[in-house]
Amino acid sequence: MASDKVSIHGAWASRWVFILAATGSAVGLGNIWKFPYMTGMYGGGAFVMMYLVCIFLVGLPIMLAETLIGRRGRQSPVNTLKTLAIESGASPKWSWAALMGMIAALLILSFYSVVAGWSLDYILGMGRGQFSGVTADGAGAAFGALTADPWRLTLWHTLFMLLTGFVIARGVVAGLERSLRIMMPLLFVLLLILLGYSMTTGYFMQGFHFLFDFQPDKLLDGVLAAMGHAFFTLSVGVGSIMVYGAYMPKNASIGGTILTVGILDTLVALTAGLALFPIVFAGGMEPGAGPGLMFVTLPVAFGNIAFGQIMGTVFFILVLIAAWTSSISMLEPAVAYLVERTRRSRVVVTSVLALLCWIVGMGTVLSFNIAAEAKFFVFADDGFHLFQWGAEGGRNFFDSIDYLTSRILLPLGGLAFAVFAGWVLKREAVRDELALKSPLLFGVVYWLIRVVAPIGVLIVFVAELMK
Repeated sequence: MASDKVSIHGAWASRWVFILAATGSAVGLGNIWKFPYMTGMYGGGAFVMMYLVCIFLVGLPIMLAETLIGRRGRQSPVNTLKTLAIESGASPKWSWAALMGMIAALLILSFYSVVAGWSLDYILGMGRGQFSGVTADGAGAAFGALTADPWRLTLWHTLFMLLTGFVIARGVVAGLERSLRIMMPLLFVLLLILLGYSMTTGYFMQGFHFLFDFQPDKLLDGVLAAMGHAFFTLSVGVGSIMVYGAYMPKNASIGGTILTVGILDTLVALTAGLALFPIVFAGGMEPGAGPGLMFVTLPVAFGNIAFGQIMGTVFFILVLIAAWTSSISMLEPAVAYLVERTRRSRVVVTSVLALLCWIVGMGTVLSFNIAAEAKFFVFADDGFHLFQWGAEGGRNFFDSIDYLTSRILLPLGGLAFAVFAGWVLKREAVRDELALKSPLLFGVVYWLIRVVAPIGVLIVFVAELMK
């Protein structure tokens, strides 16, 4: 039977609330622009098949590991790993892995808030018809004007961080659960509205073929990309899923729940591609990846098709919700930990942490304008420099934080959580939490957590460092 510990922070009303929370954490900006583009570039159906294999072998086992650890400990990730390590006769220093993940989540939130804040600006721009009839050059200039204005970026960064802090400060039930019960269904509805609209553009089949035409010659080209995205898309490695698992009802099936989350996350990404690429083609644009797709290509497409102003506004509201549900999952682990450690109220702890993220995020704001020439980790002819202004090489503040978190801290966190669940926790504890009736099925899942997932994360880690 699962652990009978109770979280001091509260609990989800049902497994479906956990599914909404975990899916909201996993569904972010990357689902909207990165996965659909990767699918088209790496062989369509061939990439989808490879991605699903990687999801089942790498992504879901780590998500499973985080969830069962969280539910077993019923505390913040840091205290959960410390408590469970002691109970298992291991070193309490395992809590450092969760501490590293918590710091990574706060660093990610600091720049995620800035980028997500752009969607607020574009909701207003689309709503007032700023992009009606816009050209590619015009859309590029509009995006450039936004990123070049530190005051404008600061305004949206501040507002988005306030939105995130507001939900977290209200608590697990009154804040997280109530907001997710509204935001996630709304996200699905908006996505379906966009999908329905894309079917009327006359370019739906072109978008469908871009995504799903099976190109076996590209199958091997997308293996590393599929494995990396299978890991990063599920929001594992920072403790967000672990702390959500701490609020999970003890009678809920972890295996079935996590499988549902993986399916929903993949469906959202594929549906986003089916909804957006026909619109891109209808607007006479070429598909691209990254912020350029969302903030340059799509505004041109929406600005030059029927009902584009309305649908463009709907799209950026969708982007805002996806970013919002992800951002609250990044802040929750640190808030839960400091509430447990300091016994201060959630309002006080959330305010302090949100302010800290806001301050660090100002480094990202300035990276696009005033401090664009400030470079870190510069390898020059005269040696290595931690910081150098105006250097040819190196990374600006935003790129440095992104590199540190996505290529180092996240893979290491995912690896640590899988190893902890597979090698530190007692086998009986894992069996109790998973509650799988079939011994054979448990053996397969346990092997995936202990062996396959860690190897997969190591491959992702090395591949990311070599980019």
